Amino acid sequence: MFNFEEELKKLPKEPGVYIMRDDRDVILYVGKAVNLHNRVRSYFRENIGRGPAIDKMVTLIARFEYIVTDSELEALVLENNLIKEYSPKYNTLLKDDKTYPYIKVTVGEDFPRILFSRTMKKDKSRYFGPYTSAAAVKDTIELLNKLYCLRTCTRSLPRDIGLERPCLNYHIKQCAAPCQGYVTKEEYREKVAQALDFLNGNYNVILKELEGKMKAAAEQLDFEAAAGYRDLYNSVKQVSQKQKITDSVGEDKDIIALYQDDSEAVVQVFFVRDGKLIGREHYYMTHVSENGKAQVLENFVKQFYAGTPFIPRELMLQYEIEDRELIEKWLSQRKGGRVHVRVPKIGSKEKLVELAAQNARHILEQDRERLKREEGRTIGAVKEIAALLGLGHVERMEAFDISNINGFENVGSMIVFEKGKPKPSDYRKFRIRTVSGPDDYACMREVLTRRFTHGIEEREELEEKNMDREYGSFTRFPDLLMMDGGRGQVNIALAVLEELHITIPVCGMVKDDNHRTRGLYYNNTELPIDTRSEGFKLITRVQDEAHRFAIEYHRSLRGKAQVKSVLDDIPGVGPARRKALMRRFKSIEEIKEASVEELAEIPELNRRAAEEIFRFFRKKAEGKTSHSVPGMVE
Repeated sequence: MFNFEEELKKLPKEPGVYIMRDDRDVILYVGKAVNLHNRVRSYFRENIGRGPAIDKMVTLIARFEYIVTDSELEALVLENNLIKEYSPKYNTLLKDDKTYPYIKVTVGEDFPRILFSRTMKKDKSRYFGPYTSAAAVKDTIELLNKLYCLRTCTRSLPRDIGLERPCLNYHIKQCAAPCQGYVTKEEYREKVAQALDFLNGNYNVILKELEGKMKAAAEQLDFEAAAGYRDLYNSVKQVSQKQKITDSVGEDKDIIALYQDDSEAVVQVFFVRDGKLIGREHYYMTHVSENGKAQVLENFVKQFYAGTPFIPRELMLQYEIEDRELIEKWLSQRKGGRVHVRVPKIGSKEKLVELAAQNARHILEQDRERLKREEGRTIGAVKEIAALLGLGHVERMEAFDISNINGFENVGSMIVFEKGKPKPSDYRKFRIRTVSGPDDYACMREVLTRRFTHGIEEREELEEKNMDREYGSFTRFPDLLMMDGGRGQVNIALAVLEELHITIPVCGMVKDDNHRTRGLYYNNTELPIDTRSEGFKLITRVQDEAHRFAIEYHRSLRGKAQVKSVLDDIPGVGPARRKALMRRFKSIEEIKEASVEELAEIPELNRRAAEEIFRFFRKKAEGKTSHSVPGMVE
């Protein structure tokens, strides 16, 4: 048993990280402290205005542990790593876990390449980015390779020059073929220098060059070449026009601001590289209700820059943050150069921060509208169905369906909707064990019996171990059972539930003669429903999803069964020999007609295997238990 009084006395007065755990050993919260003794003890004093969420967390703490570090900076790094790994419930969390693409130019090679990269390493290459669109990065790389005829292969040059023939890119005039020595190292590196100039934002030179080539080709009536230069010109123009905001200083900086409501915050980041706005991205922060805006912003900075490989020279923030100097020191160490964290108060920089904050507010407001519409489609639709059936609270709905073809491979599906949304992690498949032939009612009885029997057994097992029911896959029972069909399927479900002493409302999703949903069958009555309502649309989605899931499972089993070949029944014939036979004879009929000598010509078969195959098909054709074959050695 964890003794809080004794453990609190042992806390050192040193910097470090503390970890709060509940009675199931789940991490609730991770924090850092300059003085672990003072910080951790503060949680267990009488309420001093910490807020309801933290008060709730304290009641759940079953034990705590701590890790002492040499400095507050080390504690900051460790705190970030632990938060990222465990995502504790009571930490303010960055919801997005994105990695951003970079353009990598391998200038350390004799014949450099332009590559797509998700990481930024300390090597001899040059990196541009990060960019917010992977598609845009790939388009830019493709454009540069076309413009400057750069290689895309992985050959080691100059070592491999002349060893292989040039690839297709050379023949379609998209590579200068340094692999053949058709371009000197100096000429090739001049092209790379032009590509680097392009990546640094100097587009005018290449635009003028392409315009000149386009006009020259048109004057020579080479319209195909002119069209190619026109397309390249338009591509470069499009890239150049994406730079909307420029800064004469030409530095790398990130502009960060947020908008926060009671439960959520959106952080907007503008990425400025070489003085140009190359993109923007927004991020959601959860568990923000107990934190002020400055604290949320600080948590974002720590979590975001712990995971991104590129650190700009300057962060421009909306609010002053408490650990600014410590974060500057940490970021400077990560970058290998001085990083400044500033809060601009006047001028164009302050306006950029304000613009980021406005964008964050618009995103959150738009999401509210989207969520409101989504709620109508989901929770609102569930409430409509519950009201139609005269039920109180309905959250979890389960639907079942049976699939077979003339009784072949009978299967059942169980799909789950929670709060009006599908929950695929709780879907289950059933391969029917006790029913042969097309008897949907018997199949449904087996599926439901297995589902709920399994749930009862899991509940009893978890109760013995004093564990929560959420740990079992079948322990959560539905608030409403939805059967794909009318009275017959509903009665089957009610009979199973009665046998197992379970009380769950059951309704049937009734279809018309055209196999379209028309209403619900409940308590021996068919209830019509407005086909324009969200409730009706949800019923249709549930029915379609149950049918889809059952059909896909049946199709997969049917496919596996069809893959089985008659050759699998021949002793000594495995996958390799089966493939060899089909390569040589093309069909089972040809194999049946082949002689022992013809079969033995296949390298993968020896004489004995050839005789076995020959004997197998003769037995099958004549229906005899044994057969003597002329010309066969017995």
